Amino acid sequence: MSSKIIEKLEWRYATKKFDSSKILSDEKLNILKQTFNLTATSFGLQPLKLVVITNPALKEQLVPISYNQSQVRDASHVLILCIEKRINEDFIIDHFKRVEGLRKTPRTILDPFEKELLASFTKKSSLEIKDWMINQLYLTLGALLTVCAVEKIDGCPMEGFESKKYDKLLGLDKKGLESIIVLPVGYRDESDFFINLKKVRRGIDELIIEVN
Repeated sequence: MSSKIIEKLEWRYATKKFDSSKILSDEKLNILKQTFNLTATSFGLQPLKLVVITNPALKEQLVPISYNQSQVRDASHVLILCIEKRINEDFIIDHFKRVEGLRKTPRTILDPFEKELLASFTKKSSLEIKDWMINQLYLTLGALLTVCAVEKIDGCPMEGFESKKYDKLLGLDKKGLESIIVLPVGYRDESDFFINLKKVRRGIDELIIEVN
């Protein structure tokens, strides 16, 4: 009784071994880029950036700073989900200018919301803002993984990497960014040991609480 989307989610797994000879088409890659751009974020602020790595030599350099996980070398593309190191007043003001430009919303409507948001962020510590940004990033990761499943693209979300070394190698620190999640994407190698293993989940009866 599974719907098509459930079948595809069941097909998905954290791919441990990629077929390095299979490359994502530009169309498939663009779908992932559009997903990143269209995913919901709090206030619509999008305090995130997506770095896309295709260069084989550069991917090879990522292996030792990814605890020798070969996915970053063998995947078609390596997506790196990053947060902004700093959200300042200009960042928020630019967002409202964008809203005004695209929606033609009058400033009489926008100004109170802009003022309220600026006041709210002024009260937050840098750690609170960073935690908030990371929460937005994980929303985006979930969307990417779901779209990967729908499009039959394999992926392996990785927290196991040396973020500061990534940032230095890729010049992300100079761009005011901090890498949080690495997501190699491509196509599974049919010899991957994990390919046919059953999913281990707690189950709907245990996870879902219905309040009537």
